[in-house]
Amino acid sequence: MVALSCMVAPMAVALLAIWTHIGVSASPPGPVIKCTSGNSNCTVTNGYGSFPDWTTCQVASVAYPANESELLVVVSNASMNKQKMKAVSVYSHSIPKLSCPGGPSGAGLAISTMRLNHVVSVDSTLMRMTVESGITLRALIDAAAQIDLAVPPSPYWLGVTLGGLISTGSHGSSLFGKGSAVHEYVVGMRLVVPSNESINGYYARIVDLGEDDPDLLAAKVSLGVLGVISQVTLQLQPMFKRSITNRVLADTAFESTIATFGATTEFGDLTWYPSQARVVYRDDVRVPISTVGNGENDFTGFRSQLSLLIVATRGIEEVFEATQHSYGKCVQSRVQVTTLLETGMGLKNSPRSILEFTGYPVIGNHSKMQAAGSCLNGGDDGLFTACGWDPRIQGLFFQQMTFSIPLTNVTNFFTDVKELRDMYPTALCGTELYSGFLMRFVRNSTAYLGKVDDSLDIDITYYRSRTPATPRLNEDVLEEIEQMALFKYNGLPHWGKNRNIGFLGARAKYGSKGDMFVAAMARYDPDGLFSSEWTDGILGLRGATVVIESKGCALDGLCVCSLDEHCAPDEGYYCQPGVVYTEARVCRRINVS
Repeated sequence: MVALSCMVAPMAVALLAIWTHIGVSASPPGPVIKCTSGNSNCTVTNGYGSFPDWTTCQVASVAYPANESELLVVVSNASMNKQKMKAVSVYSHSIPKLSCPGGPSGAGLAISTMRLNHVVSVDSTLMRMTVESGITLRALIDAAAQIDLAVPPSPYWLGVTLGGLISTGSHGSSLFGKGSAVHEYVVGMRLVVPSNESINGYYARIVDLGEDDPDLLAAKVSLGVLGVISQVTLQLQPMFKRSITNRVLADTAFESTIATFGATTEFGDLTWYPSQARVVYRDDVRVPISTVGNGENDFTGFRSQLSLLIVATRGIEEVFEATQHSYGKCVQSRVQVTTLLETGMGLKNSPRSILEFTGYPVIGNHSKMQAAGSCLNGGDDGLFTACGWDPRIQGLFFQQMTFSIPLTNVTNFFTDVKELRDMYPTALCGTELYSGFLMRFVRNSTAYLGKVDDSLDIDITYYRSRTPATPRLNEDVLEEIEQMALFKYNGLPHWGKNRNIGFLGARAKYGSKGDMFVAAMARYDPDGLFSSEWTDGILGLRGATVVIESKGCALDGLCVCSLDEHCAPDEGYYCQPGVVYTEARVCRRINVS
């Protein structure tokens, strides 16, 4: 099996290259809202097909408004009937249950923003563009590029929508200027919010927030609890080019270089492969538009892939999990990472030539380099190919922990993680199959639920079983890192990622700004029609909690274990203290003779 795993990554890269050259595109992702009767009796999920708590979100109906006037009617009707509702984006890539309405299951309303996807207006003089909230990042970037304007630093995945990404505080990587969070460049916003009284015949109203309106600080990162974002006005900038070079170095004392790297490299990020003891520094800088180069970022993980190959790769990982074979994952990850590095991680110097990647630097328009997602392109090929995580093919299935640690705490955090890594040298190999520890820079924010400090955002993606309450290989090591980041180093959770425990005590970390946000909620939606048990839990409202204590709850991140039954004692997993961060409580496998 180890020998087979060594073949998977190079085979995948080679086949992906062939697919790219012959122009084959993946079947686009399927709908996240499915109904049994027209637009009634529906279920809502996310782009991965499952929420962290494994529940099914049922709603009474779904609405597809095509403009602000139709959206006003939809919100008015639900408001008049005191019906719970939630906005749902076209691909719904938030892992937590932000898209599920509150209240009794099956009684809520899903409001899809997939048709609210147009450019409303452009002010070329001020370099501002107003668009509807359901526009995808791909469409937004392309629309701006057509008039030689650049969208600010953004998330790396083109399938997110503008409304969704700003509502969750999503970002790219930069400490320059206003930083990498897209919401920092929002200079105007229109929302449709509920009303207890009839206003011109509607039980809803349109709120138009200008850049000097203090409520814009609540609306910029709103978690969808104020109402539905109708339109967003962004401050853009003249188009420029970027030059990218990936440097691979040993991880010796890399933690002491992080802050300096972020301060000197405008769009730089880092990826740490802990078991391989190497770090990839992405030297990503702005260059003049006249610089020669027509490069493109077509990140390999976001390209179309053969469905059979995706399923086979997942199958190998499941065997390693079942046989407790950490070393097998290490071999698999080393081959995969080495192959990806040798092929430029999907960067293309000449996108239309046979040799797409010919070496560094790769230079291209900002619009072609800031994000990727070519598996969204093309028509349906019957799932012969797909995005790797498409739930219809039972391929990749993973969980994420994503947190932002103040730059002042980063060196100590990684010193602790290295100590843990050295004690369990093969325990983190599984994360390297999913891009290791991806590190991006984010500036402090004026938004109430934006970042409190200049921070390093750390994404860790890892295997998730398809069976609830099932232990993972090296469960305890990742749990200790998670609790270390959140509780010892006061990490802020990414609102659109993380398991339930990632949000424990989250509101308190925002201090008075958290209270100011809750005050805005009370003004905009006093009946909590856009709130749910989930958002109440992460904001500490109405007695709700994110913790769900039950047998095996710690295995799915629904609780921090305090009892052995929160783990899997029948399978040898017991609740134990952390070994570096001893205050942690983790599910550790203990061999009992």
